[in-house]
Amino acid sequence: MPNMANNLGHVFGGVILSLVDRVAAVAAIRHSRRPCVTVSVDRVDFHEPIFLGELVIARASVNYVGRTSMEVGVRIEAEHLVSGNRRHTNSCYVTFVAIDENGKPVAVRPLLLETDDDRRRHGRAQARRRRRLEERQSEART
Repeated sequence: MPNMANNLGHVFGGVILSLVDRVAAVAAIRHSRRPCVTVSVDRVDFHEPIFLGELVIARASVNYVGRTSMEVGVRIEAEHLVSGNRRHTNSCYVTFVAIDENGKPVAVRPLLLETDDDRRRHGRAQARRRRRLEERQSEART
């Protein structure tokens, strides 16, 4: 495959972050069947650049559901259309809260864990949630 960096520019990270937020929001809204607002985005590392002209593939899944919040995992891949070569460029986790017509948090239906992969993602999401809560409590004390 030719080195695309010599031929084309890069897609700006902000464009990818916007895509991540929109794709994650669709997953959260579909699960809750309510409007949702973004609460946080966990660490985002760009492992590889995405070049202009490549196909960007975004996949999202709801990994964890609390009372009103949901963690959505997003995986971004870039595909060179001529060669078909795909690269994982970044992943992150986005937390949403479902809201009612007054903008107040509203309860979300539980997540059904049907496969081993669902259970694995859910367990890891629970650990991330505990870590986020601990960090928040630590920040509040300082």
